[in-house]
Amino acid sequence: MNDLFLLIIEIIGTMAFAISGIRLAAAKSFDWFGAYSAGLVTAIGGGTMRDVLLNTTPFWMNSGWYLAVTGLSLAIVIVFKKYLVKLNQTFLLFDTIGLALFVVIGIQKTLLFGFPMWTAIFMGTMTGALGGVLRDIFINMEPQIFRKEVYATACIAGGVVYWLVLLVDDSDVVAQISCAATVIVLRYLSVRYGWSIPHMHDYVEQENNKKTNG
Repeated sequence: MNDLFLLIIEIIGTMAFAISGIRLAAAKSFDWFGAYSAGLVTAIGGGTMRDVLLNTTPFWMNSGWYLAVTGLSLAIVIVFKKYLVKLNQTFLLFDTIGLALFVVIGIQKTLLFGFPMWTAIFMGTMTGALGGVLRDIFINMEPQIFRKEVYATACIAGGVVYWLVLLVDDSDVVAQISCAATVIVLRYLSVRYGWSIPHMHDYVEQENNKKTNG
């Protein structure tokens, strides 16, 4: 049951991340191949690096599902482009869903390889966030994770909730749902209320101002 649940969220996460990448590529006027490539990089980038660090074959090389799901995602964007490309909130929605689900997948897979929870939280964060970093670099944008937005922090918080639920309930499914919900809620609230991580530039400017005024 748990394996089926993980497969389902992995497919949903792959589609969500792929659509987020394809949607941004469409906004940048990429052709179909370029959009597909952007979607694929977004969907498999973080998981590929995770599997390399876990010393196992990257997940997408053992199944054609992920390439097919990315192709389906491209078809969805093409068919429903009027709604998906023009709506600014569309990117946030799919990116957040993909981020949350991939954090869960990264944590679960790392734990299955016998690593401690702190490693699993790091790997889950990387699984969720790295695909978005590669996507943004691919389409020549500043990666979200390096801005003031609550992005990687939401992944870490989700991982901590995953760990706490396991300590209390010892239920993988409950921990996975709680982790994903935490990431989604934090991302939504951060955008809704303008929460952000302090920018290093602010501290540098403060120090420069102190020296100038001093």
